Amino acid sequence: MIEAGHVAAFLAFALSLAQGVFGLRGERRLAGLIAVGAFGLMALSFLTLINAFVTSDFSVALVANNSHTLKPMVYKIAGTWGNHEGSMALWCLVTLGFGAAAAGGMRTGRDVFEARALGVQGLLATGALAYLLFASSPYLRLDPAPFQGAELNPLLQDPALAIHPPMLYLGYVGYSFVFALAAAGLMEGRIDRVWAKEARIWSLAAFAPLTIGIALGSYWAYYELGWGGWWFWDPVENASLMPWLIGAALLHSVVVTEKREGFAAWTALLAVLAFLFSILGAFLVRSGVLTSVHAFAVDPERGTLLLIGLLAYGSFALGLFAWRAPKLEGGKAWTLVSREGALMANNLVLVVAALTVLLGTLFPLIAEAFGRTISVGEPYFNLTFVPILVLILILLPIVQAWAWGKADVKGWLRWAAGGAGLVLLFVLLGVGPLDISPGAAFGIALGLWLVFGAVWELKRRAITFGRVFKMPRRVWAMTLAHAGLGLFVIGAVVETTGRYEATLALPVGGSDTVAGWVITLDDISSIEGPNWYADRAVLTARRGAQTAVLEPMKRFYPAAAMPTTETAIYKTGTGDLYAALGEQRDVDGEARWVFRVYFNPLVDLLYFGVALIGLAGLLGMWPGGRAIKPAEAEALP
Repeated sequence: MIEAGHVAAFLAFALSLAQGVFGLRGERRLAGLIAVGAFGLMALSFLTLINAFVTSDFSVALVANNSHTLKPMVYKIAGTWGNHEGSMALWCLVTLGFGAAAAGGMRTGRDVFEARALGVQGLLATGALAYLLFASSPYLRLDPAPFQGAELNPLLQDPALAIHPPMLYLGYVGYSFVFALAAAGLMEGRIDRVWAKEARIWSLAAFAPLTIGIALGSYWAYYELGWGGWWFWDPVENASLMPWLIGAALLHSVVVTEKREGFAAWTALLAVLAFLFSILGAFLVRSGVLTSVHAFAVDPERGTLLLIGLLAYGSFALGLFAWRAPKLEGGKAWTLVSREGALMANNLVLVVAALTVLLGTLFPLIAEAFGRTISVGEPYFNLTFVPILVLILILLPIVQAWAWGKADVKGWLRWAAGGAGLVLLFVLLGVGPLDISPGAAFGIALGLWLVFGAVWELKRRAITFGRVFKMPRRVWAMTLAHAGLGLFVIGAVVETTGRYEATLALPVGGSDTVAGWVITLDDISSIEGPNWYADRAVLTARRGAQTAVLEPMKRFYPAAAMPTTETAIYKTGTGDLYAALGEQRDVDGEARWVFRVYFNPLVDLLYFGVALIGLAGLLGMWPGGRAIKPAEAEALP
């Protein structure tokens, strides 16, 4: 059956090339039909890969290297994309899926523009399929076939990691179609309201799943790796954060193009950059130039091909922009003290933030090329990225409050004074009754600034309470996104500054105290799972009337010859009591077990805020809603 999948992938390759040719020739209907056909063939091909994993067909090299008969079924299926070759097959599937969705979903009334967008997407799919088929084929057979598989990386055998890659790819590849729209608009010389309306929808279609994918990866690292934190500034984490920052700038910029026909060239450039940063992320994960628990290790030859592809795509994208952008028309006039001015400032800060992350990610590689070994970690990002983030937080409510063209400074100054007073109040409380650092108090105040700013703006637009629930979905999406960002900031600041951690060495029956919790080791036992065995500790945690049982484990997967840490987390309502089991030690002739125990306050608020941002993205692209009157159009976010 895998041979049929191989043939289907080759046919999808041929059709995607035809889609590119006919699309660039302006044949909208034919390019659309071909796009749907190519996606159908690639879907069939991908299903044959899934079937090979489900049936444990170890004659397929991909299955033999990444599966095992004892592995639970959900992880057999996830094993299809939990490796380099399978993940590239998923990348191709999603690329062709966006083309098929666009073929049926675009309604601009410009057939040539739509055809060209489909054509560019077809050529992007052709490049991805060429790499899959000729450099990273998942369809190779083994003869003779092994009796048993080598097992999927145990760290990837987790529910969050089963859906994390598809979410990320929806985001990464979604920006490829936003770029296709930008390329078609640049060819046509029209980046206007019609283009911006279409680009906004597809930008949200990429931004929302990318947000969810990043959150899933962060939460997996939080509870699976046993280090107690939610963001490590790992290079592969950074690879997903950079297109997210550019995508956020794009979403704010495309609003100006849609409502005022301004920022045309800038919006097109952001669409190009979002695509390039997504491709860069794919290169960093798969090239082998970075060491990360998230990265796929591939040989240097395939890494070189990825680099060539990145340079080719980058040269084409930036070259097209440099050629056609000067011919784009400008929009309505605006001043620095206006919503356009605040949005441009917001955009510039987001782009600088992305470039800061890029520098911190690549600088160790640059230094290594010159014979130096330099590590760039949390201190660098705290000194560079965090101050930039503060600027973004301050600017967002300003973006909402100012009017198009020219703002009423006097009215806004009163609002800004209230925000400054809020910050000052928290800083004073922080060094007084709240007993927290001024920096933490300032961060909490900034989070509340965003939440109150979002709610106040919703009230201002609605005028009366009765109209709040009649507001357009886009207004609600903006409110949820900015409020979610505020909640994320509050949760991140409280968790980071208030985290309590301790290392305990306990004998069976021994106790110690962590953050007011009395931790007692009741038992250590050996247990077995479907494809692993483990040491499991049973801890009882007591604080006042509260009692919790924690069961952290240290697993070992024989097929992969790899241990993993399975943490235990008890949610108290105000934070997480978190325990990870370490090694056994002999202390004065007594066996003791080492535990890392943390109390992470308000960590769920952090993830709830990110979930609101993702929900806002989905809400913003949801079709329907009441028609907007012309007088209301420029008041929309």
